[in-house]
Amino acid sequence: MSDPAQATCRIVRPGGTYHGKQGFDYFEGIAKESVGSTGLCMHLLTIPPGGRAKAHKHEHHETAIYVLSGTGHTWWGERLENLAIVKAGEMFYIPAGVPHLPANLGDEPITAVIARTDPNEQESVVLLPDLDELVSGSAATQEGARSRTAA
Repeated sequence: MSDPAQATCRIVRPGGTYHGKQGFDYFEGIAKESVGSTGLCMHLLTIPPGGRAKAHKHEHHETAIYVLSGTGHTWWGERLENLAIVKAGEMFYIPAGVPHLPANLGDEPITAVIARTDPNEQESVVLLPDLDELVSGSAATQEGARSRTAA
């Protein structure tokens, strides 16, 4: 635990980016590396039209997402059998250890604020290449997945 007498508040202006294991470029934000956080990270992500991540999970860390603009599709579950469609102004929660694969199927970029209980951001990322093929870019697969979307 950090010493409150030594703690200091910091302003972070996202400027630089880093390439995540998931396949996206993230804007640098709040993390152990940038501000010395010990229990969380928070950063910005823009997914271009047609962009998609690699299937992955964050083993011991929860994720909270707030979509600022655009509409995102995230397949989730042990075999990516579920689909969540998250629109601007909505939040999305992913429990620790849940496999997921986000994508932008729209014509506009998606911008989201992502917070995770992993201060190192990439430390808990576990790629799941055997699940990548379960979500193809074809319209038929996307329509089939939409039919499984919970209200």
